[in-house]
Amino acid sequence: MIYDVIIIGGGPAGLTASLYLLRAGKKTLLIEKSSFGGQMAVSPKIENYMGFEEIKGSVLADIMLGQVIEKGQEVELAEVLELSGLEGQIKTVRTEYGEYKCYSVIIANGVKHRKLGVPGEEKFGGRGVYYCAVCDGAYYRGKNVALVGGGNTALQEALMLSDICASVTVIQNLPEFTGETVVAQKVAGRKNIKTYFNSVVVSLNGADTLSGLVFKNTATGGERELSVSAVFVAIGLEPDNRLFETACRLDKYGYFDAGEDCVTQKSGVFVAGDCRAKRVRQIATAIGDGAASALAACRYLNGISV
Repeated sequence: MIYDVIIIGGGPAGLTASLYLLRAGKKTLLIEKSSFGGQMAVSPKIENYMGFEEIKGSVLADIMLGQVIEKGQEVELAEVLELSGLEGQIKTVRTEYGEYKCYSVIIANGVKHRKLGVPGEEKFGGRGVYYCAVCDGAYYRGKNVALVGGGNTALQEALMLSDICASVTVIQNLPEFTGETVVAQKVAGRKNIKTYFNSVVVSLNGADTLSGLVFKNTATGGERELSVSAVFVAIGLEPDNRLFETACRLDKYGYFDAGEDCVTQKSGVFVAGDCRAKRVRQIATAIGDGAASALAACRYLNGISV
């Protein structure tokens, strides 16, 4: 079988592309390597998406996935290992479970969590160091934990952790939070949340599991030890596009160098969502990319008369 379009990535961009392509009558395969919804699925609360005053990210992801499944979307849970044949009309997507042929590809693989890059981070990964408080916070109910970051995701996760943990210490490298003011005010109002600004983590310590960390004040140079059972890192995201750099040029930050039309330098290959170079990365902009890439793929397919 040769698919009209293979979509790589099941976040809001990929799911939106799926919806548009299915409505256009295209035969599509949606490949996701971990869980549908992308970063949206692990957001504890979404308050800036039209149509919902407030909704959990996992619930919104389920709604989107259900919408395309109901329309007959074929899905595959697998990691893409290689794209080949991009110069020809028929392209090949190789996964850990096999190869798939298609006339067009939409890459919507999103981004990955940025790491601290300090001693102990790799050692204690999954044993006290985590990148998703929604996923792993419940294991530390009643414990003292730390959270690194100051954006919207970090602030929302700090609030969630404060509901179940004895204390939450927030470590932010800047002199203020960068998240929305209303969320920052909620964090400041929680009695069991303490924040250290102008501070960075120096090391993560422990024996078999994490038992504490050392952080430094960047203004004074002074260091301080903190005993915690877990550290949740929420310092942003970064692209993971090297596997696909033959399909589209990368900018100096590693994002796909493609415009709002989502068209790449390879005929029949499109990119969408957070993996693309852009100023704003939100669910709304990912959905916009999903629609744009799907419509561009339809124009391409109609042009080659498959």
